[in-house]
Amino acid sequence: MARLASLDGMVETLETRVRGRGVPFLGICVGMQLMATRGEEHGGHCGLDWLPGRVVALSARDRGIKVPHMGWNEIEVRRPDHPVAGRIAAGAHVYFVHGFGFEPDDEEVVLARAEYGGHISAVVGRGNMLGTQFHPEKSQCVGLGFIKDFLSWRP
Repeated sequence: MARLASLDGMVETLETRVRGRGVPFLGICVGMQLMATRGEEHGGHCGLDWLPGRVVALSARDRGIKVPHMGWNEIEVRRPDHPVAGRIAAGAHVYFVHGFGFEPDDEEVVLARAEYGGHISAVVGRGNMLGTQFHPEKSQCVGLGFIKDFLSWRP
């Protein structure tokens, strides 16, 4: 967030275009995490606060769980009515690389999730804003389809 704020006018422009004008926004991995209220990576930091919640470290409580989480996981679409996230097929697998995850204040923003030592918010969104914890650009056909659907989305 500090890096984003260091770019003169960037946060203000994002606020104006995304929140003010409703331009579709897709945050991928750290981009999704910046949409949260607060993040705890490398200390506590404020986010954009577009989706209330916080970004916290993944826990390796389960001995079979490695952190960072790197690899393919099945995701469960929780909002099949969403025009982008809802088009992900049941049983689809996507690629993750992360050590922190988004914990929303309101579970309604979680459009899809994965299991990795507990629930992981895989796709979040509200209005014209979407975020993915997984990397669609590394998720082969599923990810390319997601990006294609986002690009044609008119919220």
